[in-house]
Amino acid sequence: MAVTIVPISKKKDIRRFVQFGNDLYKDCPQYCPPLFGDEVDTFNTKKNPVFDVAECQLFLAMRGERIVGRVAAIINHRANEHWGVKKVRFGWIDFIDDKEVSRALLDAVAAWGKAKGMNILNGPVGFTDLDKEGLLIEGYEYLAPLASLYNYPYYAEHLEAYGLTKENDWIEIQIYPGGDVPERAARIAKIVAQRGHYSVAKVRNVKELLKRFGYSYFDVIDQCYQQLYNFQPLTQRQKEYYSKYYFSILNFDFVTLVVNEKDEIVGFGIGMPDISEACRRCGGKLFPFGWYHLLKALKAKKMEHFDLLLIGVRPDLQGTGINAMIIAEQYPYFLKYGIKTVETTSIMESNWKNQANWEMFPHKQHKRRRAYAKEI
Repeated sequence: MAVTIVPISKKKDIRRFVQFGNDLYKDCPQYCPPLFGDEVDTFNTKKNPVFDVAECQLFLAMRGERIVGRVAAIINHRANEHWGVKKVRFGWIDFIDDKEVSRALLDAVAAWGKAKGMNILNGPVGFTDLDKEGLLIEGYEYLAPLASLYNYPYYAEHLEAYGLTKENDWIEIQIYPGGDVPERAARIAKIVAQRGHYSVAKVRNVKELLKRFGYSYFDVIDQCYQQLYNFQPLTQRQKEYYSKYYFSILNFDFVTLVVNEKDEIVGFGIGMPDISEACRRCGGKLFPFGWYHLLKALKAKKMEHFDLLLIGVRPDLQGTGINAMIIAEQYPYFLKYGIKTVETTSIMESNWKNQANWEMFPHKQHKRRRAYAKEI
């Protein structure tokens, strides 16, 4: 039976779009289902402020009444303007092992993008560089945390058969804490703090964070990440959105802010307990009992696994050792909570400064991700 591509926009169809990913991976132990309600809200033009700067069209691939694939076609106008490109992105791409299906999905994205003046097909990426991005091409045997994509090995063959080629690779690293803070990190942190008159600012919740710093921490994130792949400067509404949806669930023991004498943020490290097992247990749905598993994981006093989400130092101060202050401050919490493995989110393979942060610890590079591109 031929493949039919169906553009969708109604909420009931968006729910089917989200559910297809869970159905496709229902027997895959490594897959981590997203939080279902949050995933649906991602495509809500009234709730997600990214639609102030981007547009999107969702497609389902159908064989008769059966969904066999999905994809989101995205144009982030603010990012395209920043980089001087005309990219149409594809994200949330999933499909059965059938090249007719994957080709039809990618053709739909390319045609939609070309009709809007785009000339490069790029993905898999999200609306912004803070979304999940990069096709997994190494490390399929490892569990996927909530913050990362997971895909079957056959995906890469399909994308490359379509003519897509590598544009960027990321790596992910597992770190194994244990014992005291590494002597090198502790020594550098002490020297840097004294010489630069820097200190660690601990806040206990979002309210305290906003009262002291407003949204300036996002300004620092923008400064740190402006050279990273597909970066988009955040709007004020996006800063407020991310604060509400993501910072509100953090354990602030794992939020480290380094400030200068003016109480300006110059560096940050943000992480959270790995809640992927809780998501697997509840299928990513909060009701009727999923909220209990997720809350238990988020509030745990002991945990084996931890996800390091963001780390950065203001560009003009990179190389001064402020990163050692962040690591030295967070490390005792790893021991306090009994953490055995820390997993980084994706690090660009060319970002040697970030990779160097972990050389003083037992670690291994265990995953690799890729973003592809093709002229259309």
